[in-house]
Amino acid sequence: MTFAADQDYGVKLERILARVQKPARYAGGELNSVVKDWERTAVKMAFSFPDVYEVGMSHLGLQILYHTVNSRDDALMERSFAPWGDMESQMRRSGLPLLSLESKRPLGQFDIVAFTLQYEMSFTNILNMLDLAGIPLRSADRGEGFPLIIAGGPCAFNPEPLADFIDVFAIGEGEELIHDIIDAFKAGRGQGRDSLLKDLAGIQGIYVPGLYRVLYNEDGTIQSVSPGVEGAPEKVRKRAVANFDRSPFPERPIVPNTGVVHDRIMLEVLRGCTRGCRFCQAGAIYRPVREKSPGTLIDQAEKLVKNTGYDEISLTSLSSADYTGIDRVARELLDRMGGSGVGVSLPSLRVDAFSVDLAREIQRVRRSSLTFAPEAGTQRLRDVINKGVTGENLLDAVSAAFSAGWQAVKLYFMIGLPTETMEDIRGIAGLAEDVLKKGLEAGAKKGRLKVTVSASSFVPKSHTPFQWEPQNTIGELREKQIFLKTLIRDKRISFKWHEPEVSILEGVFARGDRRLSAVLERAFRLGCRFDGWSECFDYRKWLEAFADTGIDPGWYAHHRYDYDHILPWDHIESGIERKFLVREHKRAMEARPTPDCRGGKCPACGVCDGLGINPEIGGGVVLAPLQDKVL
Repeated sequence: MTFAADQDYGVKLERILARVQKPARYAGGELNSVVKDWERTAVKMAFSFPDVYEVGMSHLGLQILYHTVNSRDDALMERSFAPWGDMESQMRRSGLPLLSLESKRPLGQFDIVAFTLQYEMSFTNILNMLDLAGIPLRSADRGEGFPLIIAGGPCAFNPEPLADFIDVFAIGEGEELIHDIIDAFKAGRGQGRDSLLKDLAGIQGIYVPGLYRVLYNEDGTIQSVSPGVEGAPEKVRKRAVANFDRSPFPERPIVPNTGVVHDRIMLEVLRGCTRGCRFCQAGAIYRPVREKSPGTLIDQAEKLVKNTGYDEISLTSLSSADYTGIDRVARELLDRMGGSGVGVSLPSLRVDAFSVDLAREIQRVRRSSLTFAPEAGTQRLRDVINKGVTGENLLDAVSAAFSAGWQAVKLYFMIGLPTETMEDIRGIAGLAEDVLKKGLEAGAKKGRLKVTVSASSFVPKSHTPFQWEPQNTIGELREKQIFLKTLIRDKRISFKWHEPEVSILEGVFARGDRRLSAVLERAFRLGCRFDGWSECFDYRKWLEAFADTGIDPGWYAHHRYDYDHILPWDHIESGIERKFLVREHKRAMEARPTPDCRGGKCPACGVCDGLGINPEIGGGVVLAPLQDKVL
């Protein structure tokens, strides 16, 4: 992209904003945003979220890293988001580069541009943002003077599809790792790009893909992945915060100046999950479990309310109801702030971790929606995926919810899971009908009673026991969706599903290797943007990109790996040992569940020993076994 000679980007931006639908996305100037002295700050970073403002500003990780970096005197962090189609058209027409929100400077003027990888279907947005910034797409084409391009987040645990575009991947949690990156950048300034990359490669949690060689077998599988320079490790081990109770947390988060997806206080109560659902990548890569103390949570909540003006606190984590003192913390927050109209909400709840008392507590100020995730329709399949709950658990939980005054619940399921049959699909409809009956029995009003069934499609993810499993084909997924739809006849039960084409592409890039870089670049050139948005997704363009590059997407999505195969992500260590994943996969095929280690027996996943973090301690907080909780 060629930029106009006019360097007054702010004036040019103002002219453009009058021509787009949602100018607040690009305006900046929000409460609690930070604008530092550019000339007096040594290291300049841009946090680039590859989706629209409304999505990116709902991401707690952005707020945490923004606070962490801007707490340093020698560094600054500003933000940029993917421009929607109308804004992109205006930018390209006028020659305006992608700017940061705070200082309205082009991303090409920053020292470091950092992307977060939350979802595989945002990968083409990354390429588009680089192009809009005037930064060469491929690492090999960036010489001195261009920003260092780094990326982190859950998708970085299989970084290979983006390996040709990203200079440095940050593997694991960023609160401490970001300091190491800044310090290394400062120390290596002026020594050249290659020298800096080699220095960074020696830091735990840093993967520099350009320093590694990948060889392939004749059948397309990987023969080896090995470092090509001295100092780059054979295996890159993730970083994890040991003392979570004292980890950086933004007490003055940015308050968006327009509506966003999660427009509320996000208070992270714990990190990690030991439930061991075999499909869940987050439960694998964020281990071990670490909790914040109740005192820390109460103190942070009070400061957040004071500094933002929000009237809702969402207690966030992978499984917030598993927090040791969830009922006590919820009650304390409401006692202190409920009189001022501040409410408390919980995200998706496990069906075995819900009580009438907790339900009544969180609805004291206002009643939020309730979502339960049984995931599968039969007990056999719930045992396969190690969900650890029964149909009776679900019915007891929804009965408690309906009795406490709720009129509607949402149920999340997955289709296409390993070993699934049509009987398992039939079980989803049967479970939804049973939930509806419980609502009627509990006295829910017929006119307002509603059960929403949402069915996503299974995508095998790296570092999980199902990483070796193939994905259902588009035809198989669609057949199951249609079958389930025919079974749901009561109008009080609504059914929502995801398009299988999107799920297949997600699987391709979740399981893919660096040969897919060619597909991504071709798809970007063909105009693929915002592929996670149904109104923007164009599967025909993706098929064209695969055809043009001679790559079969089915080989990646539907390929069954053997235990002795080298997987594209095997050189990235999540902390979970391979032998544990193999054992869990075998237990899954036998429909044998594995108990949660917080309830007693350690399943020997290897995380605690590998990372040196005591499983009994989470930032100085002793984690009580689940059976000792008051539920």
